[in-house]
Formats: sequence, structure tokens, C-alpha cells
Amino acid sequence: MFKPLLRAAAAIALIIPATGCEKIDNNRLPPANVNLIFYTIGDWQRYGVSGAGETRNFIKQDGLPVGYPYKASEYTGFGGIMLVCDPNGEFLAYDLACPVEKNPDVRVQVDSDNPIAGLAKCPKCGSVYNLFGKGGPVEGEALKIKVGLENYFVGVGSQTPPYAYVKR
Repeated sequence: MFKPLLRAAAAIALIIPATGCEKIDNNRLPPANVNLIFYTIGDWQRYGVSGAGETRNFIKQDGLPVGYPYKASEYTGFGGIMLVCDPNGEFLAYDLACPVEKNPDVRVQVDSDNPIAGLAKCPKCGSVYNLFGKGGPVEGEALKIKVGLENYFVGVGSQTPPYAYVKR
């Protein structure tokens, strides 16, 4: 029971000194349109994220998530969008493409053994990113060259449609 919490605490302890006060480049990917719309609260409840550490990937060209009703005016960035809920209930969104690799098909993946730690790793270069810390680099080539995941804006809870959205 305590093992995941200890791993999360250890990951956070590594992240704080790794990000420090140095400038991180979160705009390294080629420009791509981002427009993901959840028209109703029901859409958000079905396809959004709600619990700490929960993530969901949106890749329009791959039809992910399965069943999501993409509209012609919706776009999922350069490599897709990862929607994240952090431990404070804040909603975050990142481009899935690794900024070191700059290839839309090389996508970061959440540490499935410990999703609550908020870490994502590139399967090609091995760089690790802090999903709860603005997508900043934690280890690997990304830390060495000071690049982080590209951030997108998430708006949730509008009283009028759309209920939620992700935009550049």
C-alpha cells in the first residue's frame, strides 16, 4: 500500500532539484493545430479525466480514445494530446510527441507501474518528463538539453457550451 506513495515521493524529490530555476523550452515541436472540444458535461465525464494521476490520450488520426466523436474542426496537435488530472485536481494537457525526438509517431507514455507519480517516458530516447510540473524534464537527453513537453490550455466547467476544451 505504501510502496506507490514512496515511489511518488521519491519521484517528486528528484523532480524539484532537476527543474530548478533554469529555463525549459516547452515549444520545440513544429506548430500544429490544437482544438479539442467537450460540448457537454456528459462528454467530459465520459472522455475527460477526473482523478489524481488519471490520463487519457487523444490522437485523432488513430481514432483514440475509441468512440470519441471527433468533429472536422478538432485537431490533436503534433503527436496527439495527453489530458492529465494532477493531485490537486487541476487539468493539464501536453503534446504526446517527445520534444527530443520531434517525431509525431514517437510518443511519451505514462509510467503504468506508478501513474500517480505523474511521470511520462519516451520509448526511444528514454527521457522522462514530470506531468505534474508543467511537463518539465526529469532525466535523460531532455534534461540535458533543457526541453519539456509542449503545454496546451485546458478550460473546464463552463456554464454554456462547450463545457470543456483544450487549445494551444
